Amino acid sequence: MRRHQLAIQLKTPAQIEKMRAAGLVVAAALARMRDAVAPGVSTAELDAIAESVIREAGAVPSFKGYHGFPASICSSVNEQIVHAIPSTKQVLRDGDIISIDCGAVLDGWHGDAAVTVPVGEVRPELLRMAQVAEDAMWAGIAAAARGAASGRGRLTDISYAVESAVRRGGRYGIVDGYGGHGIGTEMHQDPHVLNHGRPGRGPRLVPGLALAIEPMITIGSPRTVELDDGWTVVTRDGSVAVHVEHSMAILEDGVWVLTAEDGGRNRLGNLVSSLAAVG
Repeated sequence: MRRHQLAIQLKTPAQIEKMRAAGLVVAAALARMRDAVAPGVSTAELDAIAESVIREAGAVPSFKGYHGFPASICSSVNEQIVHAIPSTKQVLRDGDIISIDCGAVLDGWHGDAAVTVPVGEVRPELLRMAQVAEDAMWAGIAAAARGAASGRGRLTDISYAVESAVRRGGRYGIVDGYGGHGIGTEMHQDPHVLNHGRPGRGPRLVPGLALAIEPMITIGSPRTVELDDGWTVVTRDGSVAVHVEHSMAILEDGVWVLTAEDGGRNRLGNLVSSLAAVG
């Protein structure tokens, strides 16, 4: 991942503020969907909520029409890892766990985030896995902040931090082939951000770099299968998976978690840019 081989888009602080506006739209849509998750609710109903919130904010769903994807969210339930298409036929049941991925574009700039939400009473080991994924995501974001502050940070420092946090959390499968990415005027940009790997490799972590950090882990094997719909990715062994994501940007004085309502302050403290306090 040499810098000159990648088309990395560095953003100005003003552009990052525009991304923050898109990120807040995504945060609002995810909050509304989280509140709506319950036994008996279909994933198509969640999709309708997301589209309504996004369009009411003057934004456009990033996912809808993206390479032909037919919906505004990806709604991955249980063994579905990512990219599941919402459906009136997929009705949530007590004990399910759903990962909801949502994106919005506002004024030409994208926000992208995902949450994993329990449905009713969920097995403790699944709740624990969701928490491990969440903690691993924040560990990756913190690694980006510290690496940029030191002037020596490299992209795979994020990957290493995510993997290390998952390994500390338990024996989980880390899904390969899917991960985070650059984000900006397109939803997916260089560089690809793996959720595993050795540190100290890849492009430098510098101000202006905006990334989506998104761990995907399983309670069983990390091997995957893509279904015949051409989108839905499931675990090969049928084990339950979780997926979480935030979009973040590096500034001169810290990071800004663009899709977190508090900008990341609660989890990251003084690693967060001062710009987040006013945005």
